[in-house]
Amino acid sequence: MEMTIFSGRLRKFEIPGRVTFAHGNGGLPKINITTGRSTAEIYLRGAHITGFQKNGEPPLLFMSRLSQFAAGKPIRGGVPVCFPWFGQREGDVIHGFARITEWDLIETAATPDGGVTVRFRLPSTAANAAWPAYRAEFVVAVTDRLAMELIATNESADRNFDFENCLHTYFAVGDIAQVSITGLKGAPFLDKTDGGARKVEHDDALRITAETNRVYPDTPGTVEIRDAEFRRTIRVDKSGSAATVVWNPWTTQLMPDFDPVEHRQMVCVESGNVGQNKLSLAPGKTAGLKVVLSSRPL
Repeated sequence: MEMTIFSGRLRKFEIPGRVTFAHGNGGLPKINITTGRSTAEIYLRGAHITGFQKNGEPPLLFMSRLSQFAAGKPIRGGVPVCFPWFGQREGDVIHGFARITEWDLIETAATPDGGVTVRFRLPSTAANAAWPAYRAEFVVAVTDRLAMELIATNESADRNFDFENCLHTYFAVGDIAQVSITGLKGAPFLDKTDGGARKVEHDDALRITAETNRVYPDTPGTVEIRDAEFRRTIRVDKSGSAATVVWNPWTTQLMPDFDPVEHRQMVCVESGNVGQNKLSLAPGKTAGLKVVLSSRPL
């Protein structure tokens, strides 16, 4: 894609000093956002947020240095949008086709508080033709916080729309050995590293000491990540999310786009509606999954 064509297609969405466009890794188009308090970047592929950083702080989001920015490949790190399913699905891409589809950018706006709002829409493709008619939009608001909302509307006249959704957020941490996760005490979870065994979180704070892959159903509350190395607490506030997923591949879950040594600098705390919390929308109904990420000194 020539730069002149690329610029012409997106020029109407530019906001001087706030929103610009560039060719990112693999030549994929990305949006650069600047506010008085933070910066962010979002790829159109997957409407994928790959960066958010408050002024004076380390990056909030982790990106794998081996992430593949190529056709048909998901981006590893940041905030993958998992939709309309989560996890494995026989014969299909893991976590749904939304994260490997180039979303349409439909709006950018500067907000009175000095922030920026960006709105995307998932286009109609062959991948979603078998599903009931629906509309999916993703709205990102950047200030000193990162707010994200995935909105799905069933546009079918006579079919329910059954789906899963998840904002699969990768957080950057200083050292996983000095990280604790609170807000899940007493919650049952499915331990995917133990064949999906059902267990209960007994500790006040979860610490990651080995490969971790846990789905906590019926956990709509706030979760916090306390990072002693970076001396900050990350707060994950959410609404329209009934499930929480905590994941770290450690050095035992091997992937071509992730260096095992990087497990020390990341942890995923994911918000959505998966498994027993999957959603069913009647015709004409809408569901929103909203997640707001913020940080403060520890």
